Amino acid sequence: MPNPKRRHSKSRTRKRRAHDALQPVTTSPCPNCQQPRLSHRVCPRCGYYGDRQVIEVKE
Repeated sequence: MPNPKRRHSKSRTRKRRAHDALQPVTTSPCPNCQQPRLSHRVCPRCGYYGDRQVIEVKE
């Protein structure tokens, strides 16, 4: 297997790792109850996905 001949510099390593940071989770308001929820997921508060109720939520 090939091995690196030279050590990578700190700037080269840091340039590569510049895109490794975690992105914040993006939420959108539920069209039914206006609470923040993950996109393309059933609302955990009211159980709606789009304009129809998908799951029954216990209060």
